Amino acid sequence: MKQLLYIFFLLPFAAQSQSSDFIILKKKNKTIRNIFAGYNLEFVTTSGVYRDAYINAIINDSIYLQEFQIYRRPTTLGTYILDTVGSFRYVYHYKEIGSFGPKKEKGFNVSGSGSALMGGGALLTLASGVSYLANKEKFSPGLLAAAVGLGGLGYLMSRSSGKGMTIGKKYTLQYMKMQ
Repeated sequence: MKQLLYIFFLLPFAAQSQSSDFIILKKKNKTIRNIFAGYNLEFVTTSGVYRDAYINAIINDSIYLQEFQIYRRPTTLGTYILDTVGSFRYVYHYKEIGSFGPKKEKGFNVSGSGSALMGGGALLTLASGVSYLANKEKFSPGLLAAAVGLGGLGYLMSRSSGKGMTIGKKYTLQYMKMQ
């Protein structure tokens, strides 16, 4: 009787497991990241849809996602509580992932500001050249140097803005089936 009791208590804990499928993110044939079920994934699809969701499963080249909708609700004490209002389920083929990383910023745009500085620097350089041709005595080399410096700074700012890891030439995805 005791042996039967041990079997009934230990039977639920004995479970078979099978490793699930996963996706490998590579940069020039070097593995950067492995993406498994149970991870949170933030990406933009090839059609431009942004998703930040939990991976429920990766089966047959498809990623099964669950995205939660969370609201901040005010309390009577003036603080906030996070409340999960609902969840949405999505299925994407792994080749529909266009890029990894955060979505476009809503606040200060570094790339746009860099482009504005570059355009302003070009305009001031042109104005300084016209001033040199019109009246060489009133020409200011300091203004020309500042204009070129602003244009260079604008170029560096527009190039340094993060665009995420775009899948294509440099980054690739590889699906690994584990059966």
